[in-house]
Amino acid sequence: MTEKVVLAFSGGLDTSVCVKLLEEKYDVEVITACVDVGQGEEEMEKAKTMASKIGGLKHYNIDAKEEFANEYISRGIKANAEYEGYPLSTALARPLIAKKIIEVAEKEGATAIAHGCTGKGNDQFRFEAVILAMSD
Repeated sequence: MTEKVVLAFSGGLDTSVCVKLLEEKYDVEVITACVDVGQGEEEMEKAKTMASKIGGLKHYNIDAKEEFANEYISRGIKANAEYEGYPLSTALARPLIAKKIIEVAEKEGATAIAHGCTGKGNDQFRFEAVILAMSD
């Protein structure tokens, strides 16, 4: 049986290339998942359309807006979460996105999770710390 990988997918160039790279280089079935934390229906549809054009095994669009607002943003506001004078928002979204990707991986019986974050950035650390801490 071919192993499955769940890819945190935006529909952009980086994650779109990741689909084919994972399939061709690692011989895995790729399941793409895009988590909506408020980027809007147009962006979510774009991700879904791109996923269908690329041809992964399956695609999930996950609506996490309410959870993000109630459990992350509201707490960030209460804590005055900011960095150099700017309110944190994207940084707060990464743990939730990672959590939702883990849920898809568990549901699909995937053996790995992938993302398109750069190798030097904070987003990579946020994704991987949550994935390592919360997955089996």
